[in-house]
Parts: sequence; C-alpha cells; structure tokens
Amino acid sequence: MTTDHSYAVLKSRALIALGGEDWRDFLQGLITQDVETLQPGELRFGAMLTPQGRLLFDLFVVGREDGAWLDVEAEHRAALILRLTMYRLRAKVTIATDETPVSVLFGGQDTPQGWMADPRLAALGWRSYGVAVPAGAAEVDEAAYDAHRLALGVPGPADWGSEKTYPIEANFDLLNGIDFHKGCFVGQETTSRMKRRGQIKNRMLPLTFDGAAPAFDAEVLTGDRRAGEVLSGQDGRAMALVRLDRIDGELTVDGKTVQVDRPAWLPL
Repeated sequence: MTTDHSYAVLKSRALIALGGEDWRDFLQGLITQDVETLQPGELRFGAMLTPQGRLLFDLFVVGREDGAWLDVEAEHRAALILRLTMYRLRAKVTIATDETPVSVLFGGQDTPQGWMADPRLAALGWRSYGVAVPAGAAEVDEAAYDAHRLALGVPGPADWGSEKTYPIEANFDLLNGIDFHKGCFVGQETTSRMKRRGQIKNRMLPLTFDGAAPAFDAEVLTGDRRAGEVLSGQDGRAMALVRLDRIDGELTVDGKTVQVDRPAWLPL
C-alpha cells in the first residue's frame, strides 16, 4: 500500500492526563473550549488564558473513555500542571503526566484509522497519540511540519509566546480555538468583548519575501509608520503580527520589501 502522507513525531509536545469524576466541570471553567460535549476519540483546540485575557498555554483536548488528555507544549507542561493544581481546590480531579508520543500526519487525502482531524484547519492533517503510522507514510522532522503549517498561514506557539498576545490576535477565533457559546472561563470577559465589539486591530498574518527570515521582533513598516512586527519564520516566509489598517501599502522590514500573503481561510 502506498500513501502520500508524511508524518512527524512532535517532541515539542507532551501530554497531561486528566481523570476523576469532576474533570469536565473543572476544565470547562478554565479553558476557551467546550468540553462538556467532548466525546471519546474527539479532538478540540483551545487555550488557557490569563485573567486579563492573554494567551498563557495553547492546548488540544483529547476525549478519552475515562477522562481527557491535554496535548501541550512540552517545555510548559510542568507550569501548566502547577496552574491546574492551583485551580483544583476540592474538585475530584487527577492530574498526571503521560509519556505517550504526539504525532502528526499531513499531505494525504484519506483519514487513517485512529487518527483525529486537526480541528483548526483540515489542510493541517491529523494528530494521534500512540497510534500506528500508516504503511508507506514518509517520516519527516518537526521542522517540515512547521513549514507545512506556516505555508497554510497558521501561527504557532513561537508566535504568540506567553502572556503577550490576545487569542483573537493569534486567530484562535477563526481556527476553532474559542467557543463563544460556552459558559465562563478564565479571561472570558476580555475575549468576548473583543469579539462583540468587532474592533480587532491586529492579527497574525504570513509575510513573504526573498531570502532569510528577518529577526524576531523586527519592525514591519509602511512608509515610516509602524505596521507590525515579525514573529517566527523560515527562508521566504514568516508570521507577523500586523495592524490590519496598515497592510495595503508597500511594506518593508529592515529596508527589504515584504508582502502580506493572506490565507484563504482568513477573511478580513
């Protein structure tokens, strides 16, 4: 059997296992995503925010028969466990590390058995946790998957950092990362107000250019006015946080011409 799929093991991601009879109520009040209706084998994307509404930790929630996995940045797993433990109080919830590997599959058409579609964007492919890789899939490194994600214009953790960015600026509202119909969660007031007022001045959009990526935080200019800042990138392409009212003119970074490449899934 042959396949057009490529797969990568994401060593930058790690799992937290939640269990206990109160895990749904506990998590429901903390994150941007609804988990009350989460079914075993279902995957949802969301985040934990600061009380002021800025991104603290991104996460995928994986429904399981006896609880859920949280797929999080490996370098922040210990900090997230500490934060969850702080909020637990008297709730009957178990919180533990889990070393099951996180893998992604992309580039093919057919959904392989046991793999879950990425809830952010179909073109991103699928994620799995300890599931066998389809026969014939080509193994690539994590950088190849990041290049695939960046080509689709989807920002990642390196772009939003921690406690700096509002989730709507990182397009969580357009990538199924915020459920605006659920009840309260930490940081909800600011997030809902931004959505309700529709006054979104800044968003993350990809830039294209010739040559190497500019330095992180390099200033994007339109004429002599600031239009944004460069985030993570590779040769020829980078993510940037830009002002939406200043991206129609000629843009430069360090004197080099750049262009905004708005992805089709992101309406302005």
